[in-house]
Amino acid sequence: MEFIKHADFAAKLRRLADAVENGTRFDIQIAGERIYVPVRAEYSIEHEREGEEIEFQIKWRNEN
Repeated sequence: MEFIKHADFAAKLRRLADAVENGTRFDIQIAGERIYVPVRAEYSIEHEREGEEIEFQIKWRNEN
């Protein structure tokens, strides 16, 4: 896992929030790979006590 600067993380969250709010696709690059998150994606937030971790999850199935 690679950690990013707080400002970069905040910027990505803002772009994600804008895409969700506007009903548009969210594009992000992770570890050199471009990911296209479709509008139909589902979102969840989970908390894990062990190691005190919060996970923002985005899930979708490819339509092929």
